[in-house]
Amino acid sequence: MRPHSLQWPLIAFNGCSAFTLSACRSTKRFGPDGKQFEQLPFLNLAQNVVCFIWSLIMIKLWSGSSSGGAPWWSYWSASISNTIGPAMGIEALKYISYPAQVLAKSSKMIPVMLVGALVYGIKYTFPEYVCTLLVAGGVSAFALLKTSSKTISKLAHPNAPFGYGLCFLNLAMDGFTNATQDSITARYPKTSAWDIMLGMNLWGTIYNVIYMFGYPRGGGYEAVHFCKQHPEAAWDILLYCLCGAVGQNFIFLTISRFGSLTNTTITTTRKFVSIVVSSLLSGNPLSGKQWGSVVMVFSGLSYQIYLKWRKLQRQQKKRKPM
Repeated sequence: MRPHSLQWPLIAFNGCSAFTLSACRSTKRFGPDGKQFEQLPFLNLAQNVVCFIWSLIMIKLWSGSSSGGAPWWSYWSASISNTIGPAMGIEALKYISYPAQVLAKSSKMIPVMLVGALVYGIKYTFPEYVCTLLVAGGVSAFALLKTSSKTISKLAHPNAPFGYGLCFLNLAMDGFTNATQDSITARYPKTSAWDIMLGMNLWGTIYNVIYMFGYPRGGGYEAVHFCKQHPEAAWDILLYCLCGAVGQNFIFLTISRFGSLTNTTITTTRKFVSIVVSSLLSGNPLSGKQWGSVVMVFSGLSYQIYLKWRKLQRQQKKRKPM
């Protein structure tokens, strides 16, 4: 199978998920009274349940069994951060637009480099700092530019500083999740992608059920009641979850068959496509200066991908026998 035959379905499924999520949680109104779906953390619970079922099916179809992989209980800590992080990202959409959220989450390299340089003493090259400055500058400029009144009117509680703060906390949680997953994979080399997907979503379901239905202000019962009153919202949530599950499926296949660099290239493209789709079809218009900020961020990300590709090429040349 050629790489591009798998890459574009991944972009399409992830783009579909992003578009559906944007419509469901930040702009769409349901029923004659025009109510918005406010219980946004419920989307995480629904996503966990669907992805857990999906991983069980894939283990049966592809792996046959999960013997030799990491035990399911080993994912409890990674799943805590993986549950809190996306919840912060979803909650941020009450305060900032979807394109702003995607752009802010594209700056994941910034906290990674800060921690690496300040805590672990890692030295980075000048081009890597250029990439970081492009991304940081683009995100900062986008945040400082005035958002259109049409986009603001669609937000539940417009508050840009708080929304961006939630996004960057989301990034910090993602960093911990990734590091813990790498540690688990190193301890249990036979762990498959489906094992990770099953363990993470099993614990995510447990945590979200406890929060949504055990905490007085969790909103689980309100979310179920809203979906009963507005069946269209329930179908939108189901479509979002299915798109997310299929998207995760293609991500795992891409990493296992083509490597992380290919996956990084695809997900970066997907983020840009998500911003374009949201701006053109979901009622989140961007100004010319904001589009300039978007181009600035993705120029930095594209340059980072090129640097990784060049480093990979050098490593492959060194491995070749003389």
